[in-house]
Amino acid sequence: MSAYDDLMAFQRETSALGEIAGRLGWDQETVMPRGAASQRAEEMAAIEAVLHARRSDPRVIEWLEQADPQDQVDQAQLREIRRSYERTVKVPADLATAIARVTSAAQGTWAQARADEDVAAFLPVLGEVVALKREEGAALAQGGNIYDAMVEDYEPYTTGTQIAEIFDQMRPHLVALRAAVLDKSAPQALTGSFDELKQMQLSEKLATTFGYDLNTGRIDKAVHPFSSGSGSDVRITTRTSETDPFNCFYSTIHEVGHAAYEQGIDLAYALTPLGRGVSMGVHESQSRIYENQLGRSRAFTGWLFGQMKDAFGDFGITDADTFYATVNGVHNGYIRTEADEVQYNLHIMLRFDLERALMAGDLQVDDLEAAWNDRFKADFGYAVDKPSNGCLQDVHWSVGLFGYFPTYSLGNVYAGCLYQALRNAVPELDAQLAAGDTSGATGWLHENVQQHGGLYAPRETIQRASGMEPGPDPLLGYLEQKFGGLYGL
Repeated sequence: MSAYDDLMAFQRETSALGEIAGRLGWDQETVMPRGAASQRAEEMAAIEAVLHARRSDPRVIEWLEQADPQDQVDQAQLREIRRSYERTVKVPADLATAIARVTSAAQGTWAQARADEDVAAFLPVLGEVVALKREEGAALAQGGNIYDAMVEDYEPYTTGTQIAEIFDQMRPHLVALRAAVLDKSAPQALTGSFDELKQMQLSEKLATTFGYDLNTGRIDKAVHPFSSGSGSDVRITTRTSETDPFNCFYSTIHEVGHAAYEQGIDLAYALTPLGRGVSMGVHESQSRIYENQLGRSRAFTGWLFGQMKDAFGDFGITDADTFYATVNGVHNGYIRTEADEVQYNLHIMLRFDLERALMAGDLQVDDLEAAWNDRFKADFGYAVDKPSNGCLQDVHWSVGLFGYFPTYSLGNVYAGCLYQALRNAVPELDAQLAAGDTSGATGWLHENVQQHGGLYAPRETIQRASGMEPGPDPLLGYLEQKFGGLYGL
């Protein structure tokens, strides 16, 4: 075997172990007994130690130097393996193990603190996570910006400064649009009670309507919906609310966007660096375009209205136009995952600024709740009523995902570019969606984005698919046109 073949065989084994670690995480979020948390922390730490040793194995650099790539795919594989190796060797093994152990335990502590509305119970372990992540960031940055080094984990070849520049372009437009919309009358609200079993049944129908393959996937419930896995084992979770079925339906569609990306990647790349989504921003572009530009469109909501009438009977809304307005209603709220398209990115900008300050040491963990509440009131005009609606609402910081939050808004930016190109490429899109047929849209996304996995760098992936350099203008134009029409602006 050649050096390249040896390297790829080693890499596939490492990736398989990584998938096992991911399955442990899925289990912890869905069905693991609560009392197993401390043991799971040790299990996660043990497998992280093995993974770190493999990812920093000195043979990897030897194989990289000896490998003779034969084509573009080989070159991309080597590029990503080298990038991963160079980052891994900067982080001491005992630090990587400690982070895995503490974040696994912190996840359970966060869940209980959130349920108990008890910030104080969470802050000590969050302090440990922040300290360890700062140490990791410093090791990765090697004298550079710690937060930039962390962003690289989720959006390669992008810095926090570049993201801040995009957010600075977006923020004035979003603030003005939000103010204009909220000055208008609110659409009819959804009322009544919606059976949980029927929600899950329709949720499964929505998943398959958007192309999710249940032969290589499954749908479970979790406090915080997520997608997990790659290749032939890609799982999603959703959640239900007796009074808000949209929470279930659009969480499902959103996670199907992630899952469809993973299921759609060329199987020749399975268990290699190219066999996963290239970045969280590109990943989020798929989930957001599925959820919003497609799932919340006037055409598709007309079809969904009929499905809900079939499932639940009379639920107080009598026509498809009113239903479309209800689905897209802009209203005050605390929860990021439930935020409308107009305000969602403002939630992300809040988190982005706070976590940058935490990593820089400009904000201390003990001051986080007050800083969150002050910023939220300044941005949204009303006070946070309880911790689960404030700084305890997201799981990300408990599991050490600093640098992850901004990729949600990058995903919206990317989705805006893709949607503009998609509409030009599929002129019959609205007619298809009105019939509950997403294949034109999802087929285009599979062809132009999903099948390539990590073959191209993130921005190149979007540029190749959309024909434009990624930027916020298409997203802002889409939002202003959609909500201007809905609210008569």
